[in-house]
Amino acid sequence: MKKLLLSIFIFSSISFETFSHVDHYAKYNHLKYELFRNNKPIGYHKYDFKREGKNLTIYNEVSFKITKLGIDLYEYYASGQEQYIDGVFSGFKSKTNQNKKEKYVNISIDKKDKNFIIDGSSYKGKADNDIIIGTWWNHEIVQKKAQISAVSGRIIEQKVEFLGKEDVKIGDKIYKTLRFNISSSDPSLSKDKKLNTDIWYEEETYLWVKAAFDKTGYWEYRIKEVK
Repeated sequence: MKKLLLSIFIFSSISFETFSHVDHYAKYNHLKYELFRNNKPIGYHKYDFKREGKNLTIYNEVSFKITKLGIDLYEYYASGQEQYIDGVFSGFKSKTNQNKKEKYVNISIDKKDKNFIIDGSSYKGKADNDIIIGTWWNHEIVQKKAQISAVSGRIIEQKVEFLGKEDVKIGDKIYKTLRFNISSSDPSLSKDKKLNTDIWYEEETYLWVKAAFDKTGYWEYRIKEVK
């Protein structure tokens, strides 16, 4: 019981005191992650941060390929742009080729009520502005009640559990991290639609260090480049 109460206290402190806005990432210009499936490298996920005055645009790109005996079984490529003005989210767009199936999402802001307008391959409509686009670089995702799929625009209600502090070794570096689990809160979702992802953020900098989930194999994103 003491351990549970301590976890709740730590998580509450993180969520409402230190987790605030994208300015935490002001020193970063480039983040790149290596993507593994069953501990074999298959691709990458990278972010490039471009700043112009109060405007911040994050360009992201994901590419991976699953092969067996020299035959390509599955290919995936996605690119997108996430925009902020004075630290406030102002829009997102992406295009994805998921094994030759095209998906997309465009998100803008309603000028009247400031809520999100989503035009995606899986969802079209309005959404509350208290949710977040599902790009893991931003630690604020662990304090939100839902996320918007960066691939198709569908809204995914979520629950977040703080699992504790953990040392994570990647290459020759050891990161002191905070580990969370993000899972779908809707039990009616099919297995392929449910979230169940562990994600690690560096305690001092909020840098996304690693993510892992089990879905037709064990997948990991591991930090590779920070500039």
